[in-house]
Formats: sequence, structure tokens, C-alpha cells
Amino acid sequence: MRTPRSGVLTLAAALAAVGLTGPAASPAAAATVPAGAGSYSDTRPPGTSGPTTNTGAPVTPKLTPAAAGKPVPTNDWWSSLAFQRYGDNPYSTPMYGHPLTYQATAAGLDVGYPTTPAVVGDGRQYEFAHKRDLTLGLTGLNAPDTRADAWSDWTVTPYWSDGTRTLRTTIGHGLPFVYAKGSGGSASVTTAAPPTVFADQGNVLGITVNGHHYALFAPTGTDWTVSGSSLTAGLGGKDYFSLAVLPSTDALAAFRKYAYSFVTGSQAAWSSTGGTVRATYTLTTQPQEGTETGTLQALYRHQWLHTADPLTAYTYVSPRGTMKVRESRTFTTAQRAAAVLPALPRASGTDPARLRGHLAEVVNAPDPFSGATDTYWTGKALGRLAQLVPVAEQIGETATRDRLVGLLKGRLQEWFTAGGPSEFSYDRTWKTLTGYPASYGSDTELNDHHFHYSYYVYAAAIVAQYDPSWAADPAWGTMVKTLVRDAANPSRTDAAFPFLRGFDVYAGHSWASGHQGFAAGNNQESSSESTNLSAGLVLWGAATGDTALRDLGTFLLTTESEAIAQYWFDADQQVFPASFGHDTAGMVWGSGAAYSTWWTANPEEIHGINVLPVTGGSLHLAARKDAIRRNIAEMERENGGQAVEWRDILWEFQSLADPAAAKAKWDAQHAGYTPEQGESKAHTYHWLTTLDTLGAPDAAVTGDLPTSAVFTKGTVRTYAAHNHGSTARTVTFSDGAKLTVPARSTATGTGGTDPGGPGPSTGDTFQLRTGGALTTATGAQAGADTIASADGANHDGTPHRPLVYEAKGVNGTLRPGVATAFRLQVDAGTAVGLGQQARVSYDLTGDGTVDRTETYHYFATDPVAGWEEYTQGRGPKTATGTLGDLRNGTVRLEVWHAIGTSTARLQTGTDRSVLVIPYA
Repeated sequence: MRTPRSGVLTLAAALAAVGLTGPAASPAAAATVPAGAGSYSDTRPPGTSGPTTNTGAPVTPKLTPAAAGKPVPTNDWWSSLAFQRYGDNPYSTPMYGHPLTYQATAAGLDVGYPTTPAVVGDGRQYEFAHKRDLTLGLTGLNAPDTRADAWSDWTVTPYWSDGTRTLRTTIGHGLPFVYAKGSGGSASVTTAAPPTVFADQGNVLGITVNGHHYALFAPTGTDWTVSGSSLTAGLGGKDYFSLAVLPSTDALAAFRKYAYSFVTGSQAAWSSTGGTVRATYTLTTQPQEGTETGTLQALYRHQWLHTADPLTAYTYVSPRGTMKVRESRTFTTAQRAAAVLPALPRASGTDPARLRGHLAEVVNAPDPFSGATDTYWTGKALGRLAQLVPVAEQIGETATRDRLVGLLKGRLQEWFTAGGPSEFSYDRTWKTLTGYPASYGSDTELNDHHFHYSYYVYAAAIVAQYDPSWAADPAWGTMVKTLVRDAANPSRTDAAFPFLRGFDVYAGHSWASGHQGFAAGNNQESSSESTNLSAGLVLWGAATGDTALRDLGTFLLTTESEAIAQYWFDADQQVFPASFGHDTAGMVWGSGAAYSTWWTANPEEIHGINVLPVTGGSLHLAARKDAIRRNIAEMERENGGQAVEWRDILWEFQSLADPAAAKAKWDAQHAGYTPEQGESKAHTYHWLTTLDTLGAPDAAVTGDLPTSAVFTKGTVRTYAAHNHGSTARTVTFSDGAKLTVPARSTATGTGGTDPGGPGPSTGDTFQLRTGGALTTATGAQAGADTIASADGANHDGTPHRPLVYEAKGVNGTLRPGVATAFRLQVDAGTAVGLGQQARVSYDLTGDGTVDRTETYHYFATDPVAGWEEYTQGRGPKTATGTLGDLRNGTVRLEVWHAIGTSTARLQTGTDRSVLVIPYA
């Protein structure tokens, strides 16, 4: 998202000021490519430009012959290998794989492991900047460039050749290893400073450089030679060697086991069923010697929070918080699906007459598109109008609804037809579809396609909801799908577009820069415009019957929602360095995050840029109400008071946690403000009054239809769902509620909660209550219980004076492939040497016989006051018995100290301390 303000240098102007826009390349004669009733051009319009260097010279993908012609995944963490943004750098800019960082040079691959953050830019940015510890290469290598040779979902293989020597390395997210294959020279590692050798086993060498521990692995039968900062090993007729960054020197043996099991590819698979999103991340390997095919991989926080797979005790430092190591080629995560609705449902607190007046202000405006001509601002205008279509229908304003749909169709069809003043053009070299007039580098840098096109897909989905024939492939559906293929292609075999151009499946979020040409790596500012595309995919897929595309959208939205909570909003306060001093980030970079935007230092826009556009796809933000409250509080501190410029966006954001407070601000200020360019008073009024009536979204309860949501106010839950299908259907929610929804309609229903009791007998997510209850109810007061001391004895695996929390009368059907999960907030204060331990037990029929017991490894807290999170990610210590369906069963959680001589606190009454059972 880029929003210029008066008095602020816009990005476009800044580029021109330093000569980055450059002359346009001369296009060839254009041809029109039919796409249903629409079309696009296969050549850029005259006077426009495609990808260029920073000086405006046209640039082509930097690939080896093996990769030539394949769709290049721009907008990735490593894209500078293929997109040469700077004429004097034919190698790469720093690439942040985590835990390792990399930069290609003439001599090979620079490798670093930054572990100490720096706070720069007047305290507005933290970074774990790439700093070379060593260079991996071949003796004598002096390549004129580095090219991308192969890639997979989160790995890439850079290639060097100087005519005599050839080197390929495979690097990736979560990989502690660098895998090298070379010829024409010996294995070479050059360190930034003379290394300390802590292990010499011939072909295996352990060294410490800059305080970081590495292991070097040459073929069996060879030997490393150390001469100052130069380390070499003949390959003995082989072509492989590797290195690994070690969590500690005593990890050498564990890493040696997998040193010759080379990762050759990576792939994510996902599913969305019954309100749960599951994703499996798999590495493929090939042994270079021996038969070992396993490996070690490091999981990001957003992943290990949601996996039941065992993890080792090894960890790494990263800009995204602690990474935890798994000893396997694969792991699986399971999350509650993020909710999406076409619009908030109708509520009694919204005055139809008042809403009708605000709608008239929009449809009767002289230019409902506010003069927009380029892809971004046209998209913003489309989104603004699309939000109001279901709202108009709710109050019986069918004429207004139809006028809005007509406006959307007209502008979409204009863009979806080649040859006019606005069109989409396909670049056969870069395998991308660019809208012209372009904006903010969407043409020359391939920036922001997922931002821009999110609005088109969302608007098209709303049109499809009311006119399915318009969305059919022979009509305009093919053009919508072509935009989807460019920005979020679900296919890995499509020869015309890359797989998921903007979305990094392992990092859990999208990247905005097409070329990644920054010292800080790639970046993304407006995470909410990225999720706008995901929500659009859910709605488009649901409206057109494309369940695969709908489920892709649910996977992307659910995954990025957790990444946003952790890496933009620091929801658990476990990611941002303490020295950073901010509770939110406007931008995430490969090296860290920044309290800033591209165009302004205004706090309102720094905080609002990761909220807009506010739609029925924004409900996921309500999952962390504590983070929203901290976010708003910081904005008001930094702003010197309440929001003024983007007050509507921030009111809507606040309403996801505190609807009444946000509505009160509207009541006091609505007469005297100008809506943000993608907003309207009609939509803001409808949003705030609806949530004030129904309560904030309740992410703890999910429905088995992707287009469903739950809201809670006091002890009343409101269930809402939209059924795009042609027949009525019943939606089942995870708390046991059911809602029948007529065909092509939105329906709501209500049910109760019991915050003081042990909770309903169904549901999968239980909060802890002081007094010993487990409950699926929400809205309680936060509290804390005291975990008794271990009294200096070792109680590892055996409960000792435990806190006990229990739910009785629980019914549920076991979910195959899903495991128990928990998040427990614990605080040891300043006490040292404490370890909290958890045990979960299931009495399947409530007869007093425990059928399944799971004891987890204890969690060692630090001696610093503040909540820390203990999860099932520590791994199971023991498990006995077998799970089955619960029939009036009992679920019990016990928490005690396995070691230590002091007490600690366990948080209760919040959605941060929960037990999630594997039942539907």
C-alpha cells in the first residue's frame, strides 16, 4: 500500500529524483490475447516500461540454461539472484534465509549468522543485518556473475562458473546447512577472521568464527587444511561438501549424521476442513554418501506454535524470534481457520435511514472512482464500492446495490479488455501480468502485484455473488483467474506464471519487492493488503464453486494471520528485541522490522497500514485483542492523542477488540472527518454499529464453512455464515452450535456462553480458569495461579503438587492426524533454574478410568520478569494409552514444577493460556 500525503515526497517522485525511473524500453507490435469475454495484450503499451535496473536499463532474468524459460519467482527472499537491480552487482544483495544469511560474490557464497540485533534509524528499526562469517567456494573461483539454477517452495540453488570451476549451492529457509556441489577446484572456506578449531576429525572440522560455531564436511577420506583464515579440502574425486551452523559445539555429532543427506527440494501441502487448516512442510533429500536421508530443519515461531510434532532442544536466533529444530524431513501444523464474510451481517444497532443517507453520498458522487487511473488507486476505488454492495442489500436498497454492481462491472471490464487507456499486459520474458497505467514500481520492479490485484479479485468476488454468469469462464472469469495466476498461482507446473509469486510459504507471509534488492533483504509493508487477496480468493472460490481456490485462500489467510500477529504486532511479545521500544511494526524486512512506512512517519499510517482495507476478511485480526489494545495505545502515545487523519481505519481496528469504545469515538467525531481513500462513512458506520451490537469477532470458535464467523458480546454468541451455494446448508461450529443458511444468503443465530462454569461439553479450545476449570467460554477476567515449588527435587515426568484444570461432560469426535496442543503463559519472575511441566489426560467416557495420558518435556523459564510461552512444541516426554471419541468424557490438564526451588505464575482467564484438544 502506498498513500502519498501532502508535504511528503512520494515514492514515484523519489524515484524520479534520483533517476530510477529511466527511459522506457521500446515495445514490439502488440497482439491481443483473448480471455473469455475479456483480453490482455502480450506486449506493453507504447511509452511504458517493464523490469529495469535502477538506472532504467531493461533487464532479463539471470538464469542458467537449466532454468531458462521457467517462470521466475520474483518477490521472494532470494529474488536478487535472478533480478539484477543494480548494474554493478551481477551476484546478489543480502538474502535472509534464517537462521543463516547469504550473499553471492565472485568467490562464492558469503554466509553469516547474525545473533545480535542493532536498533537503527533513531530507534525506528531493528535489524539482524547480514555480516559475513565465512565464504564457501572453490579454490580459485572468480565467477563473473551468479545465476539461479533451480528453486522450490523455499529453497534455491545459486550457480557460479568462471570457465574452469563450477559451483552450485542449495540454501533455504530453516536450513542450518549449506549444500555445495562443485568441480574444477578444492572445497574452500575463507573466514572473516582466523577461526578457532574446536574439533578436527579429518574430513569434518568444527570451527568458531565471530562467536558462531560451524561444522565443515568434506567427503569421507579427505582432510581439511587450515592456513590462517583459509580452509581447504580436496574432494577426492567427489563433487560434494557442506557446512552447517551449529547451535552449540556439542551438537557436532548430531549434525554430522545428516551432513551428506543433501536437500534437493521443498514443498508445502495444505488442506482446510472442518474449521481447521493443516499444512505439511516437506524436504526432499538425496544421500551423497551412505544411506541417510533424514535432515534437520529450523521452524519459525508461527510454525512451532502450531505443530504437535516433536522438536529437539536445539534453537537458533532469528529476526522472527527463536527458531526451533526438528529432526525430520517433514512437519505438520494445524490452526483454526481464519474467518471470512462478504460483509458483516445485519444488526439491530444500525439505523437503516442513516445508513441509506451515507450510501447515497457514495453512489451519487460525481466520480465514484475519485479520478483513479492506475492499478493501485483503481483497485482502492473498486474495493471501496465492493464493500457496500452487501450492505445496501441488507437494508433493502436493491437499486443502490445494482448501481454499485454496475459500477464494478464497468470498471473491471474496462481493465479486462486490451487496447484501451487501461489494460493488463503479459511479459513473456518475466512471465508476469502487469496493469498499465502502473504505479509504485509494479512495472519496473514488479512490486506489489498481490496488493494491487487483491482489490480486483475481491471486487470480482462480490460481483460473482450477485451475478454468477458474469464470473463464468466464457464471460469475465478467465480474466479474474489470470490475475490470480499472476499474484497467487496455486500451480507449480504452469508455464506462464510462477507458483505463489508473492507468498513465501515457509516465512508465512508475502514479500512486496519484485527484485529484493536491499541490504535488509525483501520487505512487506501492508500485510493487510496481502490478506485482502487471500480473503478475495476465499470469496471468489466460494462464489464460483472453485473449492481448491477457496481453500488456498483459507490457507494463505490463516497462515499469514499468525505471521502478522507475531512479526508485525509482536502479539506474544517474544519477537521484537527489548531495545526496539515499539509494540508494532509498519514494515517487516528480511533482517528485522521497522516502525515506519515508505512514505510517512505519521504514527496513524504506520499503525493503519497493516489494517486497511477493513473488510469481512479482516476478522482474523481479532484473534489477538491484547495486541490490538497495545497497538492503539502506542499509536495514541506516538500521535499525541487520538487518530485524526486515518481515524476511520483505526476506529474499525479498535472495534475488533473493544467495539463500544470505537463506536463512542465515531459518535463523537463522525461529523468532522474525511474518510480514508479506500473507506466510506457508509461502511465505517455499518462496521462500528454492527460490532457494537454483536460484539467483537470470537476467533476461538470456528465454523466448518470458510465463509462463517462468530461474534461474542457478554454471554451471547452470534453465529454468522454466508452460503454461496444453490441449496441450503447447515454450518456446524466448533462449540457445537449449528446454523442453517438458505441458498445464496447470509444467516445469523445466537447462543449462550457460561464464563463462570466448566464450559460446554463440545469444542476444541479450552481456557484455564482460576479454581480449576477448563472452559470454551471467553470474556473472563485475566488472572494467575501459583505453581508450587519443586522444593529442590527432580519431579521430571511425575506431578508434584500440580495445578489441576478439568472439563467434564465433553463430547467430541477424534480428528485423524491432529494432536493435543497447548499454549501456557508462565512467569518465573527473577527466579533461576525453574522448569514447568504439563500433563494432559483423557477419560473418554467419564467413568474415572484414564484412557490416554500425555506428559510433555518441561519448559525452562528465564529469570526475567514477564510472561513466557510454554507449548506442546517442547515435545512429548511420554505417552500412554490410546485416544478415541469423547462421550461425556473428562479432560484434565496438570501443571507443576519439574525442577527448581521457587514458585512461578500461570496465566488464567485469557485466550493466551489454552488447551486445544484434537476433537471436533
